[in-house]
This record gives sequence, C-alpha cells and structure tokens, in this order.
Amino acid sequence: MWILTEYIEIERRFLVDGREQKPWRIGSSASDIKQYYLPQGALSLQEGTLLMDSMELVEPNEEEIEIWRTIQQWTVRIRVRGGVFFLTCKSKMSHAAAHELEWIIDAKTGASLVRVGGFPHVEKTRYVWPGPDGKVWEVDEFEGPLAGLILAEVELQQTEEEVEIPGWVGQEITGLPSWSNKSLADTIGS
Repeated sequence: MWILTEYIEIERRFLVDGREQKPWRIGSSASDIKQYYLPQGALSLQEGTLLMDSMELVEPNEEEIEIWRTIQQWTVRIRVRGGVFFLTCKSKMSHAAAHELEWIIDAKTGASLVRVGGFPHVEKTRYVWPGPDGKVWEVDEFEGPLAGLILAEVELQQTEEEVEIPGWVGQEITGLPSWSNKSLADTIGS
C-alpha cells in the first residue's frame, strides 16, 4: 500500500541551543528516525513504477507521475521511523517551499535497500511540540557524528504566514542549503 502525504511543503527552520533546558521535550511525542539519501538520478520511472536499479519501490498515481516528470532534479531519501519505511522525493521551489512526494514502501524492500546501499544518512530523535499559536514544531536532536546539533522547524500553509517563535529557538536557517539534512548527511558520509 502506498500513501501520498502532500505535494508542497512550506517550512521555516532554525538552530536551537540545547545547552539549557529543553522545553520541547515536555508534553511532546518523540520518535527515532534514520534518513538515507540516495544518489542523484538513482530513481527511474518505468511503466508507471518508480525503480532503483531493478527494485520496484512505488507505483505513483497519475498526478504524482506528472509532477515527477515535470521536475528535473529530486533529492531522494528513505526515512525509517517506527519500523515504517518512507520514500520521499523533494525538489526546492523557493526559499521556504519544496515539491514533496512521499509514500510508504514495503519494509522488506526498504530494509534491503538501506542495508546494501551504503548511503549517506543522519540519525535523530524527533520531538513534535505544540507551539503557543497552535502550530506544530518538529525538533530534531541529532545523534552519531552530529550529536549535539538541534534543529527546529515549523510547517506552514503559506510562505508569508505569521508564526510565534518560541524563546528557545535560535538563528533562522530557512533555505540555507548547508543546513539541509541531505547536506549534513553528505558531510558525515555513510
């Protein structure tokens, strides 16, 4: 079964100083995440199926196929969260917005892919924190070589939407490519 979550993602991202108290941990849910980044051009669309080499990953619907074909450059990742494998394709539209296609993929296929891939990846614990204005914040505490790094992001409906920034949030890094999860994964290697 494949599930699409959305077509466009709009978010603002921030650095967080984690040396003090961590209020985002209070009253929030947490999950462990691993994200593996596939090489540029690793996926192909053949007869309505997205493939990596000969491995079938997902069968996009017609609208998703049209979006896939109109965008030339995708960042592709496999995210593992709670034992569920997600295939996500993103392509930057603007400073804060990106096209995004996401599906659940078969766990056996996903596990096989990440086991043999040797792909650059990041590991993190994600806290989902309800902001004072009702917006949902995702706070990622990175692990492994990136231990100590904390990033927070809030998803928006519109790029110019007002958001109440919590006091523990630091410098805004929205749109800075060196702070993307893919760039961080590439920096530390596989």
